[in-house]
Amino acid sequence: MLLTIRSLTKTFPGTLALDDVRFDLAAGEVHALLGENGAGKSTLIKCLTGAYRPDAGEITLDGAVVAPRSTGEAQELGIGTVYQEVNLLPNLTVAQNLCFGREPRRFGLVSSRGMKAMAEGMLDGYGLDIDVSRDLGTYSVAIQQIVAIARAVALSGKVLILDEPTASLDAREVEMLFDVVRGLRAQGLGIVFVSHFLDQVFDLSDRVTVLRNGRHIVTEDIAALDRVRLIEHMLGHALEDEVEARNAGHVEARRPPMLHFEGMARRGVIEGFDLEVGQGEVVGLAGLLGSGRTESAELLFGLRAATAGTARDQEGPLTLDSPRAAIRAGFGFAPEDRKTDGIVADLSVRENIALALQARRGWARPIPRAEQQRLAEMYIERLDIRTSDAEKAVGDLSGGNQQKVVLARWLAMNPRFLILDEPTRGIDVGAHAEILRLIHQLTDEGMSVLLISSELDELIAVSDRVIVVRDRRHVAELTGAGISTETIVHAIAQHARKDGEAA
Repeated sequence: MLLTIRSLTKTFPGTLALDDVRFDLAAGEVHALLGENGAGKSTLIKCLTGAYRPDAGEITLDGAVVAPRSTGEAQELGIGTVYQEVNLLPNLTVAQNLCFGREPRRFGLVSSRGMKAMAEGMLDGYGLDIDVSRDLGTYSVAIQQIVAIARAVALSGKVLILDEPTASLDAREVEMLFDVVRGLRAQGLGIVFVSHFLDQVFDLSDRVTVLRNGRHIVTEDIAALDRVRLIEHMLGHALEDEVEARNAGHVEARRPPMLHFEGMARRGVIEGFDLEVGQGEVVGLAGLLGSGRTESAELLFGLRAATAGTARDQEGPLTLDSPRAAIRAGFGFAPEDRKTDGIVADLSVRENIALALQARRGWARPIPRAEQQRLAEMYIERLDIRTSDAEKAVGDLSGGNQQKVVLARWLAMNPRFLILDEPTRGIDVGAHAEILRLIHQLTDEGMSVLLISSELDELIAVSDRVIVVRDRRHVAELTGAGISTETIVHAIAQHARKDGEAA
């Protein structure tokens, strides 16, 4: 084996990120590394590339034990990485990016002619006919990715890690990139391919390894791997163990329509979809990480500008071109990453809860301190937010209580449509149950909810309908007794239709 990892362990305060993980990579192989959020993929890559030092375990490269202490040292050993966000300099030329740090010199000065020839030589064999004297940023993302690959291979030349390289590419650009990767595989490079697009994994990879919760789950040849089984490994569900018990209060009848979204799309991000939301209805969005779930929600809330589509309610058309417009329309959005996009850690519980309501009123009409205090005390009691008082900084609360503060912020605004993106991720069992009970309570009061969750049991328990998202498309709608782990997993696993194939 070109690369071997044995018993790799990495711990952060309160978190076992990698637990006795194993992995190996052969020369001339594309090996897919898969797993949902928190699976340990990023930590494993950072240990390989010297960004993290593992607490235990061993990495061998070409039969020799290695322990890179920096990304530069990893490159010198032969391990290069290309990320989704190209980590080159768009304001420099292609040649300058390719030769950066090792520019050819003449009489002590950088030789532009020599650098141009060196860059063209580095790109030879990649199928690119481009002017290396142009700024990198003037080229498409796909070409920037290939330039980044050419630099990584030139600097390293043994192991190439591709971390979500196709996330921003269209189908033609993906195929262009894959042609390059196949060529490198034929040259004997070992390639680690991280992706959430299963069709691409099956198209490109020789083997696949799945991590879940920091542990190695399975490594198999792609030719022998069933798609449904692969998704079961990733999600931790076995279909034969599925108990199709729905919430006793579940009602299959459709609710009175409240919101209509037609042809909502953003080019290169999410393909056009229609969605109708009934009053008091919970619509679940299911799919693997990177499938387009969050992007769909961000489109509805105006966080991403739609390139097509219309929205309306019972009274007529809605404009949703910004979060401010969505808030005016009565929408709320609790994002997946509460620490980065949800809470303002240094502000108090009171100030965090008042934020959305204040934004809707406008900053020229500040909410009186007494009203802020009343709202904070009401939601601290209603949601059982564990805090000494309303003036405590939100950053000092536990994860579950931070999530409750984010929910309280939107409930204080009394929205008619609340989007919840992974509302129970990373919180304890008690807070998890409380949030699910709250969803039931809110819908009983007439609020509509769009729920995104990787926990299929959670979606099954609370959703009236489940929309399945795969490869940036809404591919299935499940209702009533048709909502089960089995039907969701099978919808995720189905092959995408080829261009021109009948529906």
